[in-house]
Amino acid sequence: MNRVAIAGIGQTKYRTTYADLNYVELVQLAVQRAFEDCNLTMRDIDAFVFSMAPDAMIGISHPERLCTDIVGARGKPFMRVNTGGSTGIVAAMTGFYHIASGLFDTVLVAGAERTDESGDVQIILNKIWDPLYERHLPLNTISMLAMSAGRYMHKYGATEEHMAIVSAKSHRDALDNPYAHVQKAVSVEDVLKSNYLCWPIKLLDACPSSSGACAMILCSEEKAKSATRTPAWIKGVGHRLETYWLGDRMGESAIYDHADAHALSLAIQDAYRMSGVRDPLKEIDVAELYSAFSNVEMHAVEAAGFCQKGEAPKLYEKGFFTRNSELPVNPSGGTLCSNPIAVTAMVRVAEAALQVQGKAGAHQVEGARRALATGCGGDHECFGAMIVDKDK
Repeated sequence: MNRVAIAGIGQTKYRTTYADLNYVELVQLAVQRAFEDCNLTMRDIDAFVFSMAPDAMIGISHPERLCTDIVGARGKPFMRVNTGGSTGIVAAMTGFYHIASGLFDTVLVAGAERTDESGDVQIILNKIWDPLYERHLPLNTISMLAMSAGRYMHKYGATEEHMAIVSAKSHRDALDNPYAHVQKAVSVEDVLKSNYLCWPIKLLDACPSSSGACAMILCSEEKAKSATRTPAWIKGVGHRLETYWLGDRMGESAIYDHADAHALSLAIQDAYRMSGVRDPLKEIDVAELYSAFSNVEMHAVEAAGFCQKGEAPKLYEKGFFTRNSELPVNPSGGTLCSNPIAVTAMVRVAEAALQVQGKAGAHQVEGARRALATGCGGDHECFGAMIVDKDK
């Protein structure tokens, strides 16, 4: 298997709306910045992977077709990926497989989101559920993960205050990330006083609806020699699915409990095995874990093997997983502060790569050499994981 490096990364600022840039121009800006971040040009790209979540988010059917020319894909291999919120990391994995297999030397992975044009994101997301029963509850991503939060609280004794600690941590870190959508310091008390969206999730426990773009240029080891002085090497990947049926994850008879993230754990274990990680608490320096709601980060750190099931709440009380702790989680502010759905999980990979490259700016974790990134999509069903490393 060929070694694969991330050579260039480009992001736009994530915000509610872009009145000055259309969808194609957003993608173009991120791609331009990715090329500026390395010594490659459009002529060097062999193939393209486009990261695009449900079309309805931006009101255009198959919008990737609009972008083929501006990413230089005319006459070249082009593939679109869509696995909901995990789309971005699966798109990056697809680029990885293209190069690791020896099929291509350089792959451009790019995408964008404009959720402000969808009308109502939650109504659109309601359509991902079983139309005969679950859709009529009516479910959306907020209520789905509110049920997960309630189940986690019931099993492990977590409280709304524990969720608020996670939220305050993420908002504090986002202040140092120039790309973050929400850049506002909030206290635990602020979170607890914010309005309920669906118990126990409150407004400040939830991610924003973000627009923006991200792009990454992946290349083979041979190409990396001239492409960049600071490659981030992709050492391991994993992707697993949960059952589609939300009801089958609930109750004492459930094989995979909705309180936890069993399939995410399997995906992360796959990535660990491929990269040779045996003791994640000691061998991972920083993690960018997809957690669109504060409660999700608690079971995500458990799925990553950073602690046992049910231990996360007490560790957050003690200040674990902050940027200055033994294992920083989401030092960029994470999904909780920026959620451009089509590329959110790609941003997790990009931020992890920037950390091991030493290019994360004001939210850089000192000495970071190996990082974990994850993605979550569908009805908490599609999970991806990737390990990036400073060393080959």
